[in-house]
Amino acid sequence: MIYLWMAILLYLLLGGADFGAGILELFTRKTNLVRTRKTLYKAIGPIWEANHMWLIITIVILFVGFPTIYTTMSINLHIPLTIMLLGIIARGTAFAFRHHDAVADDMQMIYNRIFVISSCITPLFLGIIAGSAVSRTIEPSATNFAGAYIFSWLHLFSIAVGLFTVTICGFLAAVYLVGETDNDLDRTRFIVKARTTNVAAVICGALVFVAAYVQGIPLANWLFDDWVGVTAIIAAILSLVLLWACIYRGKTNIIRVLAGFQVSMILLALTYQHFPNIVLLKDGSALSLLEHHGQDKTIETLGTALLVGSIFILPALAYLLYSFQQNPQAGNHAKPANIKIDALK
Repeated sequence: MIYLWMAILLYLLLGGADFGAGILELFTRKTNLVRTRKTLYKAIGPIWEANHMWLIITIVILFVGFPTIYTTMSINLHIPLTIMLLGIIARGTAFAFRHHDAVADDMQMIYNRIFVISSCITPLFLGIIAGSAVSRTIEPSATNFAGAYIFSWLHLFSIAVGLFTVTICGFLAAVYLVGETDNDLDRTRFIVKARTTNVAAVICGALVFVAAYVQGIPLANWLFDDWVGVTAIIAAILSLVLLWACIYRGKTNIIRVLAGFQVSMILLALTYQHFPNIVLLKDGSALSLLEHHGQDKTIETLGTALLVGSIFILPALAYLLYSFQQNPQAGNHAKPANIKIDALK
């Protein structure tokens, strides 16, 4: 269960930041696109494929260790799952071809468009899937197509969670990329983007609460009826304040950690209250990680495989990130110059 939660978190932090890179590119002025793409490629180019490892691990854990949960989600949410996976494929393909196509022609424009659109679609449907899992709209016993496969995910709350996920990904990417720039102009541009996506995340977060209230989802109770949830929310708020203080003081070497910590606290607050239930069903029942798991021997073998795999994979992944993220410019920087906002988009 710890591996499952950590895999979801790491995919949101690392894969989400990759998706956010495309989201930021979508909202970049044409005059700044070349510089923005150069910075994005330098940041995500060497390791973008590795981030999907966490999604694969999540799927493997559910498929092997929790077949009932896997079956319910993969059947009732197969439409958003398929769209999300197609988005991942389209995004990866476009990213590879726009940098390695042997012929520079009009297809580059198509690759760029596919990349930015799929960068928005994928986290949107990732959030929709997450929102659907806890909204009590999944009905395995539904007798019609719409009830089983459409209204299980197409509702206000899941869409609000999807939009919130998109803004979080954009915010993570902007914060991560502040330290990837090598000049004050680009650094200030990404600070402006971080501020914009931060505001958008707050607005979409408020929309999630409104949608939860409309649909009768006890989101406020999940967050504030337990000391763990309250502590996590307070920690997320304090880390956000500290993050912006560090940004404006030019201390870009710690802001990634603070952004990651903030998102971790948000995820903890949202999942702790109804743990170990991972899928809340329309009939009032729930699929639990403690009750709906595979055979004990299967869980034991899966745990051993994950532990052994971690011993080999995590050090190699850490070294990969370390090797490609070395940037002599990414230390403490002076406070960015006062540059007109229009030139920073």
